[in-house]
Amino acid sequence: MLVFIFKPMKTSKNHIPYISLPSFLRRVLKSSALKKLILEQGCELNRIGRSRHWQLRASFEQLEATISAIEANEEPSWQWLVAHLSKQRRDIDFDNLISIAEKKPGITLSELMLRTDCTIAQARKVIDKIEFDD
Repeated sequence: MLVFIFKPMKTSKNHIPYISLPSFLRRVLKSSALKKLILEQGCELNRIGRSRHWQLRASFEQLEATISAIEANEEPSWQWLVAHLSKQRRDIDFDNLISIAEKKPGITLSELMLRTDCTIAQARKVIDKIEFDD
């Protein structure tokens, strides 16, 4: 009798997930300028195989910088990307919230909520974990 034991995959604490960008080049004008702007922020931008879809890999700070840079540029066709990235920023997981809060000691609940768009319950859990788990 053959028995398989499956173990869940472990991911590192600094694992940064990919953000899917469907039909990236078809939605924007001046795509080479946009790609350059994204890469200047330290993000990774890759095409998925030979499809028209792309993926973006960025830390929270890089994501914030990318959103700010695109908004400052004011190219109308790029605004869908700002909306898409802002939505992804709201879906941040607990480990990333902790790493953001640890990078800024003394961060308040309201500052964490404003910066990450997390709920007050999530912010309280993060602050409690940092303060009481030494």
